[in-house]
Amino acid sequence: VSTQSTGEAVELAPVADNSYIIRPNFKDKFKPAVVKDAIQEVVSEHLKDKNYDPEQAPAWCKTITEAVKERVKQLGMDRYKLAINVVIGEQRGQGIKVGCRCFWDSDTDNYAQHLYLTTLCFVLPPPSVSSSIEVWF
Repeated sequence: VSTQSTGEAVELAPVADNSYIIRPNFKDKFKPAVVKDAIQEVVSEHLKDKNYDPEQAPAWCKTITEAVKERVKQLGMDRYKLAINVVIGEQRGQGIKVGCRCFWDSDTDNYAQHLYLTTLCFVLPPPSVSSSIEVWF
């Protein structure tokens, strides 16, 4: 508690000590299977009964990105950054290659991906890396 010049008592927030922990605990390690299930749920939920529309695809990408980010945060993996990229395209039998690069800690980093494919569209999820998690669609 501190007092201002007016004499009013002001409650100060407690200050936490720096833990200097730069890696996640073993129990909080990135779990690709759990994240993949979360990605699959979000994508299916947002794209069910939708046909590919080039006008709507950018908005769908943004919505899915935010939803995946929130869902993965709810899984309690606190010491990970999320870098999420969503690619939605029209399915016409063409091929596509998507790649990414990042620094990787083989002890803690990993990835999760899910490909959502219909006869009309695809949602391509390149890997999600745990320390800087990337969920690609």
